Amino acid sequence: VHVVEFGGGLVQPGGSLRLSCAASGLIFSSYDMTWHRQAPGKEREVVAWISSAGRFTNYADAVKGRFTISRDNAKNTVYLQMNTLKPEDTAVYYCNARFAGTDYWGQGTQVTVSS
Repeated sequence: VHVVEFGGGLVQPGGSLRLSCAASGLIFSSYDMTWHRQAPGKEREVVAWISSAGRFTNYADAVKGRFTISRDNAKNTVYLQMNTLKPEDTAVYYCNARFAGTDYWGQGTQVTVSS
């Protein structure tokens, strides 16, 4: 199983980025997908979650109204659209696939929000 994140980078406050996470070697449509992030000196935290069929989503309070999680099961890919970015969104963003107690993680992608 491989889980790979794409799309991180440097963006100015107020800007936007879209992260992608591609998974292979698993039945993607069976897995709930979650984006997590970890800032320097802080614990990893959940940012957004989407159910296996994409019908349900949930967000951390800190990103509600600014971030949108979505998925394309035909492409085995989950996305995180991040708008109105703030310096406190700076972190390594990780993608997680979970099904029946089994977790797979990507290596993470750095997002830096700075002027």
